Amino acid sequence: MPERLATFSGAVHCRRARTAPGLTLSGSTAEAEEPTALAFSATAPADLPVTLQDAVVDHLGGADYRIGAGQREWLISSPAVHLHRGIAAQFYRAIPPRPAPWTKRMFWRVVLALAASRAGLALLRALRR
Repeated sequence: MPERLATFSGAVHCRRARTAPGLTLSGSTAEAEEPTALAFSATAPADLPVTLQDAVVDHLGGADYRIGAGQREWLISSPAVHLHRGIAAQFYRAIPPRPAPWTKRMFWRVVLALAASRAGLALLRALRR
């Protein structure tokens, strides 16, 4: 029974490696709308287009995988597959930013207030030397 590896939504870019066998599918997943890259250590099928629409990738067992988009599908045999998901948005939502220390906030307030006038700019230039 096939195991679903990735379900992409929208455009999926297919990038072939130039020097070694390799194929990378990159786009957004349908589940979480997060950037996802699926890299195969195998040569891409010759008739695989540069972009696919709403692609799905299934693991058929062993080293065999099926890439499907619309009514078309491509079979690929790859000894290794790497799935990368961009989780930065979820990470930074879960961890609130640390507030800046009051000394740093006060420093920048003073510097920006000085920079707002000609006399303040002259003072900042003199302090810089």
